[in-house]
Amino acid sequence: MTGEMETLADLSREYRESVPGDLREAKSFDWYLDELYDDPRIARNAHQRVADMFDHYGTEYDEDAGVVEYLMASDDPVHDGENVFYGREVHEAIHEFVNKVKSGARGLGPEKRIKLLLGPVGSGKSHFDWMVRRYFEDYTMTDAGRMYTFRWTDLCDVIRDQDPADDVVTSPMNQDPIVLLPQGQRDRVLERLNDALDAPYTIRNEQSLDPASEFYMDELLAHYDDDLQAVIENHVEVVRLVASENKRQCVETFEPKDKKNQDETELTGDVNYSKIAIYGESDPRAFDYSGAFCNANRGLFSGEELLKLQREFLYDFLHASQEQTIKPKNNPRIDIDQVIVGRTNMPEYREKKGDEKMEAFNDRTKRIDFPYVLEYEQEAEIYRKMLSNADVPDMHIEPHAMEMAGLFGVLTRIEEPDGTVSLVQKAKAYNGEIDDGDDVDVRKLREEAEEKADIAEGLDGVSARFIGDEIAEAIMDSTHRGRGYLSPLSVFTHFGANIENHGSIPEENVDRYLRYLELVREEYKERAIDDVRHALAYDLDEIQRQGEKYMDHVMAYIDDATVEDELTGREQEPDETFLRSVEEKLEVPGDRKDDFRQEVSNWVSRRAREGRGFDPQENDRLRRALERKLWEDKKHNINFSALVSANELDDEERNAWVEALVDRGYSRDGAAEVLEFAGAEVAKSELEEGS
Repeated sequence: MTGEMETLADLSREYRESVPGDLREAKSFDWYLDELYDDPRIARNAHQRVADMFDHYGTEYDEDAGVVEYLMASDDPVHDGENVFYGREVHEAIHEFVNKVKSGARGLGPEKRIKLLLGPVGSGKSHFDWMVRRYFEDYTMTDAGRMYTFRWTDLCDVIRDQDPADDVVTSPMNQDPIVLLPQGQRDRVLERLNDALDAPYTIRNEQSLDPASEFYMDELLAHYDDDLQAVIENHVEVVRLVASENKRQCVETFEPKDKKNQDETELTGDVNYSKIAIYGESDPRAFDYSGAFCNANRGLFSGEELLKLQREFLYDFLHASQEQTIKPKNNPRIDIDQVIVGRTNMPEYREKKGDEKMEAFNDRTKRIDFPYVLEYEQEAEIYRKMLSNADVPDMHIEPHAMEMAGLFGVLTRIEEPDGTVSLVQKAKAYNGEIDDGDDVDVRKLREEAEEKADIAEGLDGVSARFIGDEIAEAIMDSTHRGRGYLSPLSVFTHFGANIENHGSIPEENVDRYLRYLELVREEYKERAIDDVRHALAYDLDEIQRQGEKYMDHVMAYIDDATVEDELTGREQEPDETFLRSVEEKLEVPGDRKDDFRQEVSNWVSRRAREGRGFDPQENDRLRRALERKLWEDKKHNINFSALVSANELDDEERNAWVEALVDRGYSRDGAAEVLEFAGAEVAKSELEEGS
């Protein structure tokens, strides 16, 4: 028991250390002014604070994409990397979102707009919104993100009919203490703050006190003969304000209800019926500031599936965004300060966009496309993260399983290209690959896709959620079958069986998606054959020797010189037959051979200048070409029937092949499967060539 109490004491101490020291400690207004003069950022508005929050957790600049990656999204430092976003397009969307917030921080207009995240189901927009709220909570706990509000005290000493339960009242809208100052005095303070401010924005505050606070201010000023200093010194305390969605404090999420049950008081607040008998219905003290806009003040308002709300219900957002005020029933307008974020899917967006009566609302939104990931290796990372966060059975994930799942997802999301580039080549180009020496203009592919897409590329297709579900099903199916490995073939089987029956996939897309699945099968077949080729015929020394021979002949070809024959020692012309036998393994056409040879020559020259020797293993394209040539040279001596014959599993040579595949990341059972699969394909092609 003593040990348990010591542990509890440690946890309690750790908790206290994590809580800001001034969280529960009341301060004076003079203290607050001194803090402002020392650190003007304390008085930031919501857009300015959220903008600084993104930079606070760190940034990295992707020069190739021209995109700032925010580490809270790419590394997730607060949650130890548990929630990481992948994909160039996704980080572009996050970059665009932050730019709009930063523009709003400068007062350029977006502060008066709803930031509308538009994307298909399962694209991650809701998770990103969730992440922003969690990081805002964390940021306000730090010294860099601190903010303050105030509370009225000892009200019963002055206001005769004040309910004793309301002797101390925290600012109902969690307003900044600076709003206690009349605008003239406030402007002088702000001018001094801005003179000392080192930021790309200017701090402004023209808000009026909320109706309840204005009531208290008027009553107290009357009591003290308009002596503001006496009011503030005797009845105002400044307290630390920390955002908390659970406490509905500076962070609020609003979800649409049934149309018949939608009530604007959910947004703007309602009468506090328990106070009507005490104060009367028209008294501002009888109002309950519990609406979503009230709770979100000073922070973030998140509207889930925002466009599913009735048109009339959306009218409240017009003033909340443009005028930054709300109008509760039987109350004056109330100033608000918050970043309003909405999320919606494609059907709702199309419906509202075509509604002429929604013109005013649409004009007050800034659309931010939040697409699916379009790089299949990045998509594969999503599934790996999913598995790392789950209690996965003792299951070996075979090579290519996650990548091929990702490739299938990407193929359904990208627009089919025009011209000579295939859909798979386009996916590889988006993935950053140079496909077999083809010149692929990725920028042009993206531009063509934007012209063809309904709204934007990546806003349609199969979701990562569907693929993740099928991977999970494949894992459990393998477990039930006593298989300790998950292969791409098993994943393909589950895709093919469930595409037609999945509710998120339109019937008209099923045949096309099944065709894409066959393309992925073909791609996997090539990769599986490459792996088996590597296992059966790989010889580092032979690849090095062939690579050196190739480079000798390439340099002689470029320099219009001769090369020494390996057998006779005589000088001879470069062996064009040998050179082409290597280059054809990469499908380098004859009219492109000079470009390829010059490219490899330049690579060797750069290494020489750096004092590095020739190593074909460090040039991916040359390595692949040499591996394939070595395979062509050796495959005629391989007994392919051994690859597909279960009776020869104990064969010494076959076991050596399995071990070679294990070295490449396969399990032993998975290696046996890929040997059988690829061996059958190779044997089939050999028979076709022989005939």
